[in-house]
Amino acid sequence: MKVSVTHLPGVLVVEPDLFRDARGFFLESYHRRRYAQRGIDAEFVQDNQARSRRGVLRGLHLQARHPQGKLVRVVQGRVWDLAADVDPASPTFRQCFGIELSGDNHRQLYIPPGYAHGYCVLSEVADLHYKCTDFYRPEDARGIAWNDPELAIQWPVTDPILSPADAVNPCLAAFLAAP
Repeated sequence: MKVSVTHLPGVLVVEPDLFRDARGFFLESYHRRRYAQRGIDAEFVQDNQARSRRGVLRGLHLQARHPQGKLVRVVQGRVWDLAADVDPASPTFRQCFGIELSGDNHRQLYIPPGYAHGYCVLSEVADLHYKCTDFYRPEDARGIAWNDPELAIQWPVTDPILSPADAVNPCLAAFLAAP
């Protein structure tokens, strides 16, 4: 397994070892001891899977009082996955890291607690699976506008399909000003 650091503290790209033969392939999508040895020493308590179609953009999402770390991978299809540093006390505040995750490249993105997360679908359909370090709490779920000019994210879609909630997410400044 290869783990690469990014310019955002704690955000890591994981490339699991892949074993191929005439029957197909095998990989370990998670092994607590091996991941901990490489910097992902997190206790995951919930797994989620989402299916979306081309052009769907989900995010930017986070939980304010109960932040979740996420280990994200794509089982089928292709997405552009993104972590955004929205902590004003961080040296990388307002900076983002994006990467293509796909069922073919088998990459994973680890996003530690406190970052906002979003992704957009590049293929006809994509199945995204992610492990979380805290439980989903709807009353704590927050969002930031996908197209906030302060973040200046260069999404690979121009007219995304958004949920009603994501369509009205506040800008970063309003998010930070909220109690």
